[in-house]
Amino acid sequence: MATTRHFTATGFVVHDNSIALHWHPKVKAWLPPGGHIEPNEDPVQAVLREIEEETGLRAEVVSTAPGIELEYPSQVAAPFTIMVEDIHDPVDGFHQHIDMIYFCRLKGASEPLNDGWRWVGREHLAGGLALDDGRSEPEAPPDDVRLLAGYAFDAVAG
Repeated sequence: MATTRHFTATGFVVHDNSIALHWHPKVKAWLPPGGHIEPNEDPVQAVLREIEEETGLRAEVVSTAPGIELEYPSQVAAPFTIMVEDIHDPVDGFHQHIDMIYFCRLKGASEPLNDGWRWVGREHLAGGLALDDGRSEPEAPPDDVRLLAGYAFDAVAG
């Protein structure tokens, strides 16, 4: 039987040498904003929508790949990478996310983050330090989140 796959987009939002993360109750991990790509939506539209819906922030994608100079056809910014993530969902069952990873910065002035979100500093992430969500045992963000955050800091600063 073929594995069911969903297309998703994730955005590492960088601001003041920090990245927006939240404790994801279903996945039980510290994650950046992201979610499913809706019908008739491209991955950039999806990641920017997910960032705003989840965090309350307006962001823009930072290009990490060279563009091609063409009048037509139009282009969608390439993700930094595409990851295949195994999802063990108690409701929907096992499936995979084909996750397009983007690096982003705030668009306009900084706004307060929605409840449950926090800015996590570069040094905190690099050190693999645990974060406390107030409901469960403190836990460090997963290795892939920490690694990608390092690349995001460099891309946005550059």
